[in-house]
Amino acid sequence: MIVAILTAEIGFWVFLLGGLLLRYLLRRNRLSTFVLACVPLVDLALLAFVTIDIARGAEPSRAHALAAVYLGFTVAFGHRTISWADAWFQHRFAGGPRPVKPPKGSRAAVRALWVEWARVVLTAVIAAVGLGLMILAEGHGVPQGFDEAAQHPYWSTLLQLGMIVLIWFLAGPAFAGRGRAGDDGTGEDPAADPAVRERPGTRHR
Repeated sequence: MIVAILTAEIGFWVFLLGGLLLRYLLRRNRLSTFVLACVPLVDLALLAFVTIDIARGAEPSRAHALAAVYLGFTVAFGHRTISWADAWFQHRFAGGPRPVKPPKGSRAAVRALWVEWARVVLTAVIAAVGLGLMILAEGHGVPQGFDEAAQHPYWSTLLQLGMIVLIWFLAGPAFAGRGRAGDDGTGEDPAADPAVRERPGTRHR
């Protein structure tokens, strides 16, 4: 299962970088669009593999739980990652504006923190749904206590997801305030979606 997850991650970057190279270096726009459209197929292939493995009676494992988290992550952060990579390729190979982060402490930076945390929540929700389906397929009941939940690969991952969401909130947007008024930034932050580009002629801060 770990091999399947690593293969999916490699496949994601192969399709992504391959599509961008076709678009900006070889100028094969139609072919690049087709290759980039294949990126979500990697997730579908991993989902199918996990489903078949569980249907065949595979024992619950951390690897299965990790696959659910990985699928949640790619759904929540995949589009942002593609947009971020596309912006850099456009800047490097097509004369596009240089992607820049919004100034620290600006409203744009604070907004980016909230967007990033929302994506973490979405990751956790999607992973939790997947783990819930795995639990139903396995037929495991609700744990009688924390110790029992902590020893089960699916239930323990659910507990860890809740902790990650809480810690990310406290370390990110919880105490970031509202940001400086009138200072929204002019560039792109990899955590923000949609990307904000630097306007031609705008000076870096």
